[in-house]
Order: sequence, then structure tokens, then C-alpha cells
Amino acid sequence: MAPPTELPARPERGSAPGFRAMGRLVAVGLLGIALALLGERLLALRNRLKASREVESVDLPNCHLIKGIEAGSEDIDILPNGLAFFSVGLKFPGLHSFAPDKPGGILMMDLKEEKPRARELRISRGFDLASFNPHGISTFIDNDDTVYLFVVNHPEFKNTVEIFKFEEAENSLLHLKTVKHELLPSVNDITAVGPAHFYATNDHYFSDPFLKYLETYLNLHWANVVYYSPNEVKVVAEGFDSANGINISPDNKYIYVADVLAHEIHVLEKHPNMNLTQLKVLELDTLVDNLSIDPSSGDIWVGCHPNGQKLFVYDPNNPPSSEVLRIQNILSEKPTVTTVYANNGSVLQGSSVASVYDGKLLIGTLYHRALYCEL
Repeated sequence: MAPPTELPARPERGSAPGFRAMGRLVAVGLLGIALALLGERLLALRNRLKASREVESVDLPNCHLIKGIEAGSEDIDILPNGLAFFSVGLKFPGLHSFAPDKPGGILMMDLKEEKPRARELRISRGFDLASFNPHGISTFIDNDDTVYLFVVNHPEFKNTVEIFKFEEAENSLLHLKTVKHELLPSVNDITAVGPAHFYATNDHYFSDPFLKYLETYLNLHWANVVYYSPNEVKVVAEGFDSANGINISPDNKYIYVADVLAHEIHVLEKHPNMNLTQLKVLELDTLVDNLSIDPSSGDIWVGCHPNGQKLFVYDPNNPPSSEVLRIQNILSEKPTVTTVYANNGSVLQGSSVASVYDGKLLIGTLYHRALYCEL
């Protein structure tokens, strides 16, 4: 019997030069795809931030900075009687602050006074003032004329909505309730529609800072609008890049939502079950922040950031600019958009809100001063 034929040894996988070369090509190819994707996302983010945009000044003749507001007035809401509420002192990780160790607060100004000035409202005992970090605000007047103030709060950078009763005689706020919910992971702004009922925007899907950054960088469009009541909480609109300011039309038929990084204002119809249906989208050339409604005309006044990169990467020698838009007839085919005020940061840095009352204009900022103008 002949001895068995000995088969040649099989080379180990990857040991031959061809396998090694192929592996390196695959690795280089994957790295190239990843770098191209990262580069494309970075370029897209710069475009969403309007990182190259500069503004031409549009001045108003009768304006002055409001004394006592030195570290931001992110949102402003004005009652029909001329009492204006200011949300002051907002802080976020990575966001510039001129008073990093001072808690936030709520200020009030009576616009019917000849020379109105801002006063801080006292808040009832038992409320944690040390961690108060107010963001968006909204007022609601009940049938018995009770005034409720809703405040988005970020104590220790968490997310709550605080409901207060405004006691005008004492110039104080009585804390009634703290709202927390899993559908409110990253609340930005709020519009009240009842004594314990509101719509709120989530500017991110996630609450974790790193995941928020990743969500923004990848442009996932997972931000949303939530309706809250004591009996029901639900998502009523979604698909936003970063849902920001929110408000309601004077006839209570429409909800307006600012998508800050998409440079858009969304018009949504409100239904009896509180669900929302999108009607139209107004595209703009700026980062739209908070929305305020002129109750007499229905015009929308918008605090805007012409250049978002300057806002988040603060340079005192090249500060963020400010811009205020007035939008008339937003439900029409061609709304009128007017730039009412614009400044390169020499006077006002990072405008976030603009509210009007009886020929007076208040402009707040994310972390800088506030401006009072007579139109």
C-alpha cells in the first residue's frame, strides 16, 4: 500500500501579504468614510450656526440698558396691565456667564410707570432659591383673574417646570407646584394654556450633555413639543432640529414654534384634544429664539442670534450680535418680516427675546444685558 500523500499546509488567515494589504485597504477606507462624514457634519453644523454671518446695525433712537440686569434675561412675558416678568441668570455647562455664582431669579417691571425699573420678586419660603436656574417663562390669567407664572427651571442642570401664583399686592410669587416628567427631558420654553396646563418645547431628545451634543452634531431632528396637563402628557409635534421658543396666537387657535438651528418658525393648528397639526413653516436667515405675540395685532416679535457660533464660543473682543424681527401676517402666503433692531454686540449681546407693550419694546439676552426702547 502506498503511503498517503501529504497535503501542503494551509496558510493562516491574514498571514499572507495579500490578506494584510486587503485589511489595510478596508481600514483606510472605513477611516476615510468616517472622516468624510465627520467633516460633512462639522460643515453642516457651521451652516446651521450661521458661523460666518455678520449683521449691519439697525438702531432705535430711544433705548437704554435696564439697570439691574447684568447676566441675562433669557425670556420676557408681559401681562395685559403692563407688568413685565423677566427670567434672569440662566446657566448651562459650557455657556458663558457674567455671574456664574449668583442664582437666577424673576424680575418685574411696570411699563405704565413714567420711568419703569426692574425689581426682583420675592419667592415664597420652601422653594430652593439657591438652585433656581430659570429659562423660558409664560403667564396665564384664570377666569377669577388669578395670575399664574410658569417657569422652566434647571436646578443642578436638571429639568422641571415651576408653577407660581403671582401676588401683585406683595410683589411676590407663591410656589404652587413642581412638574417633572419623562417626556420633559430637555425643556427650553413653555406657553401656558391653563392653571396647570401647558405646551413645552424640548430642544433635545436626550438629557445627558454628551448625548445632547451628539444629537446636535448628527442633526437627528429628534426635538419635540409636549402637551402637559394633570391628567394627560403627550408628544404633540416632533421632528424639530432644536425646538426653542413657543407661543400661542391671540385667538388661541395656533401654536408657534421656533426651530433655532433650522432657522424656522412653525405654525401649528391647535385641536380640541390639544393635538397639533402643522400648517406652514416660515424660513428665515437667522437663529430664532423666543417668540412673543403682540395681542393687539397678532404680530410675532422674535429675539434672534445672527451668529450662533459667537454665542456659544464667547470672545469678548468679538461678542455675539443681536437681532430683533417683527413678523406680520404669518398665516398669509407672504408674511412681512422686518428687522426692527440689530447690533454687533457693542451694546447688546445674544438677544433671545423681544416683547412689546403700548409702544415700548423690551429686548432680553441669553447671558448679557436687557434693553428698554420706546418705539
